[in-house]
Formats: sequence, structure tokens, C-alpha cells
Amino acid sequence: MRHGKKVNHLGRTDSHRKAMLANMASSLIQHKRITTTLAKAKALRGYVEPLLTKSKNDTTHSRRTVFSYLQDKDTVNILFREVAEKIANRPGGYTRIVKLENRLGDNAEMAIIELVDYNTVYGKDVAAKAEKKSTRRRGGSTKAKAETAAPVAKETAAPVVAEETVAEAPVAEAAPAVEETPATEAPAADDKEKNAEKGE
Repeated sequence: MRHGKKVNHLGRTDSHRKAMLANMASSLIQHKRITTTLAKAKALRGYVEPLLTKSKNDTTHSRRTVFSYLQDKDTVNILFREVAEKIANRPGGYTRIVKLENRLGDNAEMAIIELVDYNTVYGKDVAAKAEKKSTRRRGGSTKAKAETAAPVAKETAAPVVAEETVAEAPVAEAAPAVEETPATEAPAADDKEKNAEKGE
């Protein structure tokens, strides 16, 4: 029984397991993606993620600590120069395990383990989220504001032109209106005179 035993020994001795995980971690850092069994991928994730976190702080002490696990200078240089820049804003979860079909020979569960920030398929969403992280208290996006501002500008431009035509129109109509008023009053006066004559 394996009650409370968290470490999967992977059927190997301690020294063999450590050497294998160090080799797999170096391959993962160099190639950004490796294919292995699901059990090894899960064991590797627990081994390599603390090293990736350590690489964010580029000091001599952290480099020596990581080198004691990986035992490969080139891999340590790649980790601290290239990979550390990519994962700088990520608070954890640097690797992704994707299950594959079982292996033909022994029907073992296979998986791909990869660095999340180096995947071109899923990396676009992460980049978009990282850019959109700024806190907004109220209002919409700048794109929505631009779309609402354009119709408002068009509406304000149109009434200005309409007001000019309206302002010109009353001036032109004012003169005829004055001329028409006496004409309309004259017939009214004639009607009063005619009514007065009929009454007489």
C-alpha cells in the first residue's frame, strides 16, 4: 500500500530518478516541449516548476542552486536569459501537460509537457490578458468610447448646419410676412365696412 506516499518513484532508485528528472528538465528548457509518459510528465512538473520560479531572480546564489539540480551550464544560461524573461509576469503554472494516445508497444499513457509561454496556439490569449490587466473603475473600453464619440461629433455637426439654414430662413421670410399682414388686415377692414353697410 502507498498510504501518504506522495513521491512516485517511477520504478527507479533515487539516484537514477534524480538523474532522469534532471535530464528531462534540461530537455524541456532547451526544446520547450517534450513527449513522455504521463507519470514521468507529472513527476517532471513538480521537479522543474520550482527551478523556473528560482530563475526569475537572477543572482549568483539562484544560478548555483538551479545548477545543482540540472548539472548543465548551457541549460542554466538559457533558463536565466530567455525563459526567465518570458515567465516574468506569470505567478506560477509554467508548464502544461496534454494527454496523447496510449503507446502502441506497452499501452502506456503518453503526454506532452510544454512551457506555457512558448506555445503559439495558446500564447495569444495570455498576451492579451496580460495587456488588459490595468484596473478600470468606470466607463468602457477606448474603442467603445471612440465609436460613441464619432456619432456625437456627426450629430453636433449636422445641427450647426441646420441652425444656419434656420437662421437664414426667418430673415428671408420676415420681410414678406410684414408685407402680408397689411394685405390681410385690409380685407378684414373691407368685410367690416360691408357688414356695416348691410346693417344700415
